[in-house]
Amino acid sequence: MNATLLKKPSAALPIAMSLAGLAVVLGHAAIYGTAHEADEGAAAHIWQILMVAQVPLICFFAAKWLPRVPRQTLTILTLQAGAALASFAAVFFLT
Repeated sequence: MNATLLKKPSAALPIAMSLAGLAVVLGHAAIYGTAHEADEGAAAHIWQILMVAQVPLICFFAAKWLPRVPRQTLTILTLQAGAALASFAAVFFLT
């Protein structure tokens, strides 16, 4: 059931958004370096939008699937949290 549940857009999209945010941060750091800037810039705004936009998706996913298949849902939520934490860690350590 895990693989089937992971194929649902409400499960996969937040993970993909966190990974895209991680790619934005790492890409920006690779191209422009990690020097502090006066303005946040487009990369920071894109990252912020990606991270905030996934919150309603995660809430919808949890509300829909947690009562039906709690164990699998918690596994997917753990993956989503791990991907988000990886993105947050990149921002924390590279800025």
